[in-house]
Amino acid sequence: MEIIHERFGYAPAVKAGPFLYMAGQLGRDENLNVVEGKEAQVVQAFENVKTVLTAAGLTFDDVVEMMTYHTDFSEMQLIMNVKDRYFTNPDRLPAWTALGVTALAMPGLFVEIKCTALLPD
Repeated sequence: MEIIHERFGYAPAVKAGPFLYMAGQLGRDENLNVVEGKEAQVVQAFENVKTVLTAAGLTFDDVVEMMTYHTDFSEMQLIMNVKDRYFTNPDRLPAWTALGVTALAMPGLFVEIKCTALLPD
């Protein structure tokens, strides 16, 4: 995640009070290259969320809110299927808002995932 701070000038996440506020995570690899294939891109975006959560000592069970940004809502079922691989506890699902947008940070990207997680006491 150091590369994001150096290249784009923002933190992948910030702890504030009892929460971790995560910047939007995209389907880019560790070198910030766009991952090819829609399912692979969604998986990579969730893996990037997982990386940020893990760095903070958290899991998907700690996520209380998720916002997703979509350039194409026709892929919503795919995104829901991948999401279910990561949010496996039906008693700990986040509030979820999905927004349609015309474009994301780089050409070829079609989904972005932003989360807020509750930090442990």
